[in-house]
Amino acid sequence: MNIEIAKLDRRRFLRGSGFALALPWFESLARSLAGRSANNRPRSRPKRFATIYFPDGVPMPLAEDPAHQDWAWFPHGSGKDFRFTKCLELLEPLRQDLTILSGLSHPSARAIHGHSNADQFLTGAATGPRGDYKNSISLDQEFAAHVGDETRFASLVMSTEGGTGTPRGAHTLSFDRNGRAIPAAHRPKQIFDSLFVTSDKDAARRLALNQSALDELLADATTLRNKLSSHDREALDEYLESVRETERKVEKAKRWVDIPLPKVDGEALKLDVTPDDSRDFLQVMYNLIHLAFQTDSTRVATYQIGRENGIGISDHMSRAVGFPLAHQLTHETKKPDGWKNFGTYSRFLSEEVGRFAAKLKATPEPGGEGNMLDNTLILFGSASSAFHLSRNYPLILFGGNSMGFKHGQYLDYAGANAYGGGWDGGTEPWQREFTHEDIPLANLFVSMLQKLGVETSSFADSTGVIADV
Repeated sequence: MNIEIAKLDRRRFLRGSGFALALPWFESLARSLAGRSANNRPRSRPKRFATIYFPDGVPMPLAEDPAHQDWAWFPHGSGKDFRFTKCLELLEPLRQDLTILSGLSHPSARAIHGHSNADQFLTGAATGPRGDYKNSISLDQEFAAHVGDETRFASLVMSTEGGTGTPRGAHTLSFDRNGRAIPAAHRPKQIFDSLFVTSDKDAARRLALNQSALDELLADATTLRNKLSSHDREALDEYLESVRETERKVEKAKRWVDIPLPKVDGEALKLDVTPDDSRDFLQVMYNLIHLAFQTDSTRVATYQIGRENGIGISDHMSRAVGFPLAHQLTHETKKPDGWKNFGTYSRFLSEEVGRFAAKLKATPEPGGEGNMLDNTLILFGSASSAFHLSRNYPLILFGGNSMGFKHGQYLDYAGANAYGGGWDGGTEPWQREFTHEDIPLANLFVSMLQKLGVETSSFADSTGVIADV
């Protein structure tokens, strides 16, 4: 076929582009029969990973502030000898199933406003404060590349806002190997249907048509490549990698087309809930992850509770505890009860992630020994701590006891170097000069990947591991 660039049917090519980049559920469609035993039961000890992200940091009143004892997010003490404040005290029943960490952050983000950094929470990439933007693969997708073939869905990507958002204003935590944002699902009913309902006898025919469309697109693109400049070829090659990735996912989907979906009753899940009913919405999103893990539909999940900068419906999540806007709470800590109000919202978020972890702990491992939390690692955290400060990320690891995690501790790597206090104008915390440097968060990621069964010694800008976890 001879294609002239000036006469290229752009609509046709863009149809291909739309197809290749807009299949969020093909992104996760895959289950290798090797992931099941001879009697078609899941392996007894699957390893699962979930990341839960919350925006806007946490309350960090100074030690001399009366609010410090009750409403500082990080515990008092360290090691095994620590005391939860009111922000986290509802996690006390899970004390032996969690580790709290301070003093970790991504080096490439430390001098950037905290509202720009959700994009790199799981990547560690130097996405920068402005200008050209390039991300890299996220931690969840690195693990999904290791286990994704063993389940029907390689990963479950969710957020309250949905979609991808904008550069430095992400609505998703997940990025593929080329650094492209993976769209997040945000409507509970659609998520449930995609996991447990959407299947029909026409699926095989549609997969065949999709394969044909991909073959045609790749043929056209190969011819087109010869007409392009070297710079444009790079852009086309990057695009074609997405097409080839989609082709691989279509091929995987064929293996599952005749395998029935799990039978799950969604009647009690309140699938029509919206973020306006924020507590119920949060619980439904956690329940969907629980169901996806329990049915072994996937072993990888991300949920971004809110986007940064107080934009979007996710900023209304604070209505669950009587406040109109969550982000506003971070700006009002100097007002009467300011730290308490911010801390009350933080308490709500920790309560709900604790409820999720407790539910996993109360659920026997399907087809195996112990409970699901023992085989599930949960990372709960934010990419900023004090007001817009991209350092000392507030982080909690839950679960993974069967993987060798040493819980029941507060690993305080920040110590006396932790910055705190409110902001009352002038220079913001993120603009200050710091003489102490955090440990690279990617060091923790390497330790997590290793315990999750991934043979690696590096991730992003790691310089080692965190042996204490």
